[in-house]
Amino acid sequence: MLIDTHSHIYEKDFEQDIVQVMERASANGVKKILLPNVDCSTVEPLLLLCDKFEGLYPMMGLHPTSVNANWEEDLGNIRKVLFENPSRFCAVGEVGLDLYWDKTFVEEQIEALRQQMMWSFELSLPISIHIRKAFDELFAVLKSINRKTYNGVLHCFGGDVNQAKRLIEMGFKIGIGGVLTFKNAHLAELVAQIDIDDIVLETDSPYLAPVPFRGKRNESSYVLNIAEKLSEIKNISLEEVAERTTETATQLFNL
Repeated sequence: MLIDTHSHIYEKDFEQDIVQVMERASANGVKKILLPNVDCSTVEPLLLLCDKFEGLYPMMGLHPTSVNANWEEDLGNIRKVLFENPSRFCAVGEVGLDLYWDKTFVEEQIEALRQQMMWSFELSLPISIHIRKAFDELFAVLKSINRKTYNGVLHCFGGDVNQAKRLIEMGFKIGIGGVLTFKNAHLAELVAQIDIDDIVLETDSPYLAPVPFRGKRNESSYVLNIAEKLSEIKNISLEEVAERTTETATQLFNL
């Protein structure tokens, strides 16, 4: 069995063929799919899809690129959904810092991340963190919080091996997706230097489809391609990759 720990298959890209998407995932051994929220507009389609199919597990959070002038109101609405029924959610997410496109709301992103991390501590839920061009800022937030250990994942990890090892020491897992299969991504070199038990698999569908589907819509069935590449890098069987990454994800998200 494989687990896709990060997939947005509730988005409009999948409206016309979601039944087939779920069937293909199951056929490839992907029996559980974790769905991170983005903002207030995605809460309803996310939860409706989870009600429609078995094996789907929702997260609840505010994505950093959705932090804008109305962020406090949006964050309050997200918090209400999460705290009304926290047992429904497998994690707080997707949260984080994204300074790749726009730095207008840097301080607001930092505060939104800090608040949502506090929710995860209060509810004893893991956290799914998105970081892009903001690792220094993330470490500053973690230093200010100053906990001995954390429980979460750095989704679609884009840092270097030293940052990965530092985060693993803090208790985080590393989310690995389709970029692992890209020829010049250097992620394979990083993955070779960290323990497989610190890795969880993800697709980030509909984005970042692995080779040989690169450039096309990603979907959860393609987590198999990522697992196959990890098997090659680690020189272990696909069955062992599936077993160990599934065990890590199951424990992390209490599935």
